[in-house]
Amino acid sequence: MLQRSDKESRLWREEIRATTALAWPLILTNLTQSLIQSTDVLLLGWAGSAVLAAGTLGINLYYAFLIFGIGLVIAAAPMIARELGARRHSVRDVRRTVRQTMWAAVAIVVPVWVVLWHSEAILLAMHQEPALAAGAGRFVRALMWGMLPALWYLVLRSFVSALEKPVWSLIVGAAGVAFNAVLNYSLIFGKLGFPPLGLRGAGIGSTCANSFMFVAMALVVSFHPRFRRYRLFGRFWRADGERFAAVWRLGLPIAVTLALEITIFNAAVFLMGLIGAASLAAHAVALQIAAFSFMVPLGVSQAVTVRVGLAFGRGDPAGIARAGWTAFVIGVGFMALMAMVMLAIPHRLVGLFLDPADPANAPVISLAVSFLFVAALFQIFDGAQSVGAGMLRGLHDTKTPMLFAAFGYWGVGLVTAVGLGFGLGWNGFGIWVGLATGLAVVSALMLGRWVRRERLGLLGG
Repeated sequence: MLQRSDKESRLWREEIRATTALAWPLILTNLTQSLIQSTDVLLLGWAGSAVLAAGTLGINLYYAFLIFGIGLVIAAAPMIARELGARRHSVRDVRRTVRQTMWAAVAIVVPVWVVLWHSEAILLAMHQEPALAAGAGRFVRALMWGMLPALWYLVLRSFVSALEKPVWSLIVGAAGVAFNAVLNYSLIFGKLGFPPLGLRGAGIGSTCANSFMFVAMALVVSFHPRFRRYRLFGRFWRADGERFAAVWRLGLPIAVTLALEITIFNAAVFLMGLIGAASLAAHAVALQIAAFSFMVPLGVSQAVTVRVGLAFGRGDPAGIARAGWTAFVIGVGFMALMAMVMLAIPHRLVGLFLDPADPANAPVISLAVSFLFVAALFQIFDGAQSVGAGMLRGLHDTKTPMLFAAFGYWGVGLVTAVGLGFGLGWNGFGIWVGLATGLAVVSALMLGRWVRRERLGLLGG
């Protein structure tokens, strides 16, 4: 009995080490991705609150479509992990998955480009202020071309993560942050010999940064000894209908789930736009701070998808349990700490984005601090739903979580946000309470399904 207990303890320690080793580069990579968007918001804030408000509308419209593509292409991670769990030295199946996921990205991006070209008209149809809609339209027309390289970069990142070598995506991501910051600063304000292009410059800079990261990652997987044997780009044009369909079967529910989540936040942005520019700018700042902390459970979620997927592929129920619960404790524990930080120093956090000495920023800062208070309260729920979704993805369980997201985010979250924000007159604060309520419902549903995974037959044959 004692010997079995020692073995079990050793297995848990090994899982903690493996999850941590896989998660920390993914977390830092996510932070670099968040830093790119945060840099854009920061620079646009320096250009003025009106520019920031227009940029916020554009960013959120763009991300409503981008997140759908992200959900589709991250299906590569659980697929590759399962293949490697079943056959550790599999090459051909891994290559098929990577190639067809990249083709799936092309299939989704082309029609999205057509839609985003008309961003100004879409925002006007949503009754946004004409001046803000015009600025957002100029921004998105420059930004949208970076969507395909961004998705292809994420496919390659899923590939190196499934091979449990995510440090390369971190290196490329860190270089992308520096590239984006220098180029956007130059293009927005007219530095280093560039003309001042404002919002259009921010879009051009971000497109160039996404292209840079994809090219850099493509060079890594093509020439690094650990990756080059897969020959990912050899005969890239070759059709593979069976694997292409498999990517869509697993990835489409993930895409819809993520789209439901991000679009509830986008809907909040448009609701804030109906209240006023101050609420919209404050929402952008508070959301950036909350999104920054979310990068940690997101990285843990990506790691647990791989760890659960590997155990799932080799048919190891005990390994599945260890991988899932280890990641859950890490992700939710971190978000509890971040909630305390947000409650302790909200003014300092908001002051990173807006100058407290400028009287014009006073109403925006006050609103942002109140929104951040609510954001602190739902940190734990946000971490739980993210890691819980990653755990279920490792089991290739994506359809039911999609229904959970539809019910929780839109059936509960949006209804609560509109009711409190406009029905009871709580304005932006009520909208944030609605967001928190939706996250709480989804996290409870995800965790309940994980707990009942054996009874629901999610562990396979």
